[in-house]
Amino acid sequence: MGVLDPLKGFGVTFRNLLTKPVTIGYPEHKTPVYPRFRGRHRLWQFENGLEKCVGCSLCAAACPADCIRVVAEENTPENRVSAGERYARIYEINMARCIFCGYCEVACPFDAITLEHSYELSEYTREALIYDKDMLLEPAPKQPPLRPNVPGDPTPAVDA
Repeated sequence: MGVLDPLKGFGVTFRNLLTKPVTIGYPEHKTPVYPRFRGRHRLWQFENGLEKCVGCSLCAAACPADCIRVVAEENTPENRVSAGERYARIYEINMARCIFCGYCEVACPFDAITLEHSYELSEYTREALIYDKDMLLEPAPKQPPLRPNVPGDPTPAVDA
């Protein structure tokens, strides 16, 4: 360790003391997410309305946090829910336990579940963090478009 090393460290400290802090106004200016960001889960349907999920439970088996619960039931000719022989009668994800690893997305052979870019998932109770199949089939709530944070720029984000 050199004699000047502590002085270099103090120089960095004093240089940062004199710079103005950057404050980000969160609700108006959101941090852009990377294309591979994994956020809220979404179950998908075919264009004809049938669910892509066939209740195979591969996503639940791949989940290291054990937060996915799938209860499958057989399709009948009068009650056709999915394209396969079975469908997920109950599909729940406990978002309080989820670690957003994406293994469920990788394990699904039918691309029935994906992780989207929505990241505002806070709730007031733990029960509200258990997403059922109806909640997962709906698109994520519309969020304002993301744009880079520009310090001192009061203009809100606009659609391009």
